Amino acid sequence: MSPLVSSTDELTGTADATRRAPALPIEDRRAMILDAVIPLLLEQGADITSKQIAEAAGIAEGTVFRAFGDKDTLIRAAAEKFFDPEYVRSGLRGIDPDDSLESKIAQVIDIFRTRLRGVMRIMAALGRQEPPPRPEEDRAGEIMAQIFAPEAERLALSPRRITHFIRLVGFSSAIPQINEVDTPFTSEELAQIIVHGIMKEESE
Repeated sequence: MSPLVSSTDELTGTADATRRAPALPIEDRRAMILDAVIPLLLEQGADITSKQIAEAAGIAEGTVFRAFGDKDTLIRAAAEKFFDPEYVRSGLRGIDPDDSLESKIAQVIDIFRTRLRGVMRIMAALGRQEPPPRPEEDRAGEIMAQIFAPEAERLALSPRRITHFIRLVGFSSAIPQINEVDTPFTSEELAQIIVHGIMKEESE
């Protein structure tokens, strides 16, 4: 038996619990902190505290400052990560191509809605007047082609055009002034209209 660990420690795991976890590489640590900050930033804006950030990331406050220097630098880095189109692409990649067509379209609308609402909130938090520039190469269409591959032969539009149209629907329906009616359209309702149109099905 090791002289540094008592028999009680071996049974209860006390010694392991008090040992420090292995340090993460700085880039991994920064990425973990950013992933924890983005939901806080979307919910509360730039008024979040370093204590809230540390609690969300499960680390000490000092670790936050060692990784980013100050809170403003951290918030700007979190905003840039959220503005990165890869944040949307990763959500699109999570859609199962084997889901029903309506379900897939509803999920895509949800992703675009969340994207616009988040961008607007973060812009307000940072005092930005203009949205982040869109990249010249929009790879969302490539991912959408994979999502809709099972229905490819039945679709009237290309994946690129479908992406553009669903983005229009998702973004516009995310704006309260546009979709703020007695009963706002849900993503599922919009998906149904996209697939079936506004006409009633004819009875046989």
